[in-house]
Amino acid sequence: MENCQNCHKSFEGNYCPDCGQPARLRRIDGKYIRDEISSVFNLDKGILLTIKELFIRPGKSIKDFLTTDRHRLVKPILFILITSIAYSIINHYFKIEDQYVNYKGMKGTTGRMFAWVQDNYGYANIIMGIFIAGMLKLFFINSGYNFYEVLILLCFIMGMGMLIFALFALIQGITRVDLMTTAGIISMIYITLAIADFYGRKKPINYLKAVLAYVGGMVFFSISLLFSGILIDLIF
Repeated sequence: MENCQNCHKSFEGNYCPDCGQPARLRRIDGKYIRDEISSVFNLDKGILLTIKELFIRPGKSIKDFLTTDRHRLVKPILFILITSIAYSIINHYFKIEDQYVNYKGMKGTTGRMFAWVQDNYGYANIIMGIFIAGMLKLFFINSGYNFYEVLILLCFIMGMGMLIFALFALIQGITRVDLMTTAGIISMIYITLAIADFYGRKKPINYLKAVLAYVGGMVFFSISLLFSGILIDLIF
């Protein structure tokens, strides 16, 4: 019999039946650290497999995640954070966005809010996804998917969008060839196709609704930031 170091229950075997604590804690070594990092980033779930599935069959892959198998793909919020961080690192190193837009010159709370978005794409994309999810719910009101399921859809496809930007930003940083406009077009095409594939790619109207909902959500997000900054400055 063993005494659990966590809940102090006596048990036989390798794990406590009440809390799951192992009878013998694994010694911390190099392999332990590698396994922990892999677990944190869900690399054991296969981020390359996730990217492949979302690229080839986005609609089916996300539907499977929602309804049948949530262990095959990387967790959606973690996926958008990882891909956004990858883009942010590349952008910071090569100063890609400074060539196009820089919100840090804006004054007041509004300028600080837009600068925060530019410096924190991971969190900002999740917040933006809330606005876009609301628009998608409006445009696809009879789809049967709730708000949170639509938000999961957006975490996956916006993560892929950030991955496209990261790839083109890396190539631009190395070659000095202007590619970000191309990246924006390809990203928008992918997102449109992925949303339409999720809701039903055989209906042409779904492609138009996907574009309108996505762009509308981004515009609404930007307007909300603008007016929130102005309102805060007026109050304080």
